[in-house]
Amino acid sequence: MSGFDHALPVIFLGLMGFAMLMYVVLDGYDLGVGMWLQRATPDEKDMMVASIGPFWDANETWLVLGVGILLIAFPTAHGVVLTSLYLPVAAMLIGLIMRGVAFDFRVKAKDDHKPRWNTVFFAGSTIASVAQGWMLGRYITGFADGAVATAFAALIALALPAAYLLLGAAWLIMKTEGELQRKAVRWAQLMFVPLVAGIGAISVATPLASTTVRERWFSLPEFIALAPIPLATLVALGALWLILRKSAQVLGDSCWVPFALAVGVFVLAAVGLGYSLFPYVVMDRLTVWDAASSPAALKVILIGVCISVPAILAYTVFAYRVFHGKARELTYG
Repeated sequence: MSGFDHALPVIFLGLMGFAMLMYVVLDGYDLGVGMWLQRATPDEKDMMVASIGPFWDANETWLVLGVGILLIAFPTAHGVVLTSLYLPVAAMLIGLIMRGVAFDFRVKAKDDHKPRWNTVFFAGSTIASVAQGWMLGRYITGFADGAVATAFAALIALALPAAYLLLGAAWLIMKTEGELQRKAVRWAQLMFVPLVAGIGAISVATPLASTTVRERWFSLPEFIALAPIPLATLVALGALWLILRKSAQVLGDSCWVPFALAVGVFVLAAVGLGYSLFPYVVMDRLTVWDAASSPAALKVILIGVCISVPAILAYTVFAYRVFHGKARELTYG
C-alpha cells in the first residue's frame, strides 16, 4: 500500500470531523435560538426566527455531508454507529422535521395558531439538541454498556443543549438590537455557569469512561504537550465572561465578540475530542483503516468530495456575507 493510499482514510476522517464541527457550530446556534423562543414576546419571536431564517436550512447541509462521508468512506463504521444509535437518530430527525414544518407554517398561521407553531419549533429544537448530546456521549464511549457509559451519555445530553443555548444567545447578541439584544445578554450570562460546569464535568468524566482517553491525556510527555488546549479553553471562557459583563461594549461594536469566543470554545473542544478519538472511527473497536472503503473507491469518492466541499463552503461564505449585519423583519414574498 502506497503512502497516499494509507493516508486516504485519515483525510476522509478529517473531512468528516470538519463537516460535523461546522454542523455543530452553525446549526448549534439556531437550535439554541429555537430553545430560547419560549422566553420571548411574540414580536421578539418573529425577530429571533428572522435572525436565523436565511441560514438555518443550509446549516444542516453539513450534517448531510458528514453522515454521507461516514456512509461511503467508512461503511463498516456506518453500520455500527447507526445500528447503535437508531433511536436517538430517529428522535433527532423527528426534531429537525418539527422545526422545518413549524418554521414554514408559523408565518402563514393565523394569530391564534401561531403560538402552537412556536411551541413546535421550540420542542423540535430541544428534542434534536438532546438527541445529539446523547449520541455524542454514546459515540465517545464506543457504545459501551454499563452504568458509567449511560451516565456519561446522559451528562452530554444535558451539556450540549446548554452549549447550544449559550451559542444561540451569543448569536442574538450579534444579530439583534434593543430589548431583545439585552435579553440575549442576560440569557448568555444565565447559561455561562451551566456551560462551564458541563465542560468541567465532561473533562473529568471522559477519562473515567474511557481508559484509552485517560492514557492519552494523562501520560507524559503528552500531558505537557496537550496543556495548551485546556488552557486556551479557560482563556476563551474567561474572556467570554468578561465581555458579557460589559454591557456597553457587548451591546455596541463588540457585539460579535461573544459569538466568536463561543465558537472558539467549540473548536477547542473539537480539537481535544479529535485527539482523544484518533485513530478510531468507533472507539476501541474500529480504526480508520479497519473501517475504510478500498483505496480505489476512496480515490473516486475523493473526486466528488473535492467538488462538493468547496461548493458548500463557498455557498456558506456567500450566504453569511450577503446576510451579514443586524437581522430585519422576516418576510415571505
